[in-house]
Amino acid sequence: MKLDAIDLRILDAVQRDGRITKLRLAELAGISPTPCWLRLRKLERAGIIAGYHARLAPRRIAPFATVLVEVTLANHRQSDFERFERAVAAMEEIVSCWSVGGGVDYILKIVAKDIDAYQRLIDRMLATEIGIDRYFTYIVTKSVKEEEPLPLALFGAG
Repeated sequence: MKLDAIDLRILDAVQRDGRITKLRLAELAGISPTPCWLRLRKLERAGIIAGYHARLAPRRIAPFATVLVEVTLANHRQSDFERFERAVAAMEEIVSCWSVGGGVDYILKIVAKDIDAYQRLIDRMLATEIGIDRYFTYIVTKSVKEEEPLPLALFGAG
């Protein structure tokens, strides 16, 4: 689907405020409400808008530890990657997992009640033999910038 400047304005607005009114969205997009709503629905049907979510302030809920982990697998067959990815997908503490190029295979973002809970998770991962050869742990001490909206202006129109 080819996106124009209006589509990008719509996407920018809804990623910043998923509860935006139809009228306000149309104003920001620079078109009337009905065509704006039709474009929004088209973007949703195309899968460009994957969903609407509330951004929580987790530290107001309970204390927790955020840990980033570099993982290198022992073997690099397709079945090894698939086994690891299936296991990671089933672990709710792992909130993000990226397959990366370079010296490691994956980077994980883990949220745990505390460091002991994180270590129990790692111990469980090692005990289930999902292919981990090495892992390196980085404890997040301060959040400087959380997941922000995509800078759609960088992508231009089209």
